[in-house]
Amino acid sequence: MTTMRDVAARARVSAKTVSRVFNDDPHVLPETRARVTEALRELGYLPNSLARTFRTGRPPVLGVAVPDLADPFFAVLATAVEQVAARADMAVVVSSLGYDPAREAVALESLLRRSLSGLVVAPTSQDQGHLGTWAARLPVVFVDRPPRGLTADAFTGDDHEGGRLATAHLIAHGHRDIAFVGDSPAMTTTGERLAGHRSALADAGLRPRDELVAFGAGDRGSAERVVGRLRSAVPPPTALVSGDARTTMTLVPALAGSSWAVVGFGDFPMAHMLSPAVTVVDQDPAALGRLAAERVVERLGAPERRFRRHTVLPVRLVERRSCWSPADASALFPSSCPRAVVAASPPPLAEEPPP
Repeated sequence: MTTMRDVAARARVSAKTVSRVFNDDPHVLPETRARVTEALRELGYLPNSLARTFRTGRPPVLGVAVPDLADPFFAVLATAVEQVAARADMAVVVSSLGYDPAREAVALESLLRRSLSGLVVAPTSQDQGHLGTWAARLPVVFVDRPPRGLTADAFTGDDHEGGRLATAHLIAHGHRDIAFVGDSPAMTTTGERLAGHRSALADAGLRPRDELVAFGAGDRGSAERVVGRLRSAVPPPTALVSGDARTTMTLVPALAGSSWAVVGFGDFPMAHMLSPAVTVVDQDPAALGRLAAERVVERLGAPERRFRRHTVLPVRLVERRSCWSPADASALFPSSCPRAVVAASPPPLAEEPPP
């Protein structure tokens, strides 16, 4: 195991100077800081968080990093993690990564320096290889999206099946021109949901139309532009699948007065109280957070177990009034869907071995 003295010897400085650099002391000379930083990188040094925890007598700390705590999906997920941590007598530190993938590495590095015992993270970038050194020393579990460039435990929803289910449901209601709006094509979740959408179209013998696929409806202005572009398609869509709850919430005002049927991916507060109430594919973020936190606790209790698992949780369709058929579209209050809740994905939990 690399020690601080090893780093000091490599950088030709004292161990105290290494400590000052690691703790971001502003009084270290730039050239000294650069030399120590390079030595830290070359030797893969990390502080022994658990040893520090036992020395100080403080409880273990579980970190939670999600894109946005204001997003209802991630708020529910983080709350579930906190509940598991409380039962395990662990403190919790929660951080928002934001939606800029370039910020992920810096934000997670800052969080991990807080003497964490484990980390639950919903990634935003396309490469989590930067966490490799940390993952070798403490449990890192991914939720919502699996990691890339790193083998680690992950819990995700069945995104492909959810996208397929949403589109197949609209097709069953008589729609043939169905738009798909997502956050970013670079996101693995969005890519899988779009693939499921296209799969349902193909199964029904319908040609996928690229002009009915749009991304980036992240705020009211961009949502209005996306809806405006889709309306100009020939023929325009009669229905829309939204790729995530955040996108659905920004689309709702832009769709005011529209006759389009809508199915959103991810339930959200007030979805059932809108007029019409929004049909959604529900992912169960509480289960994702609970299982991820339990996996961290399990790994802390048995660190010698090296096998990492990707667990895929089923999704379900919650039918409400926004999924009317084209024949109902002119009605002020569209007719209700025929059933209340339809189970969607394959059986309970499916596990895949890491790549």
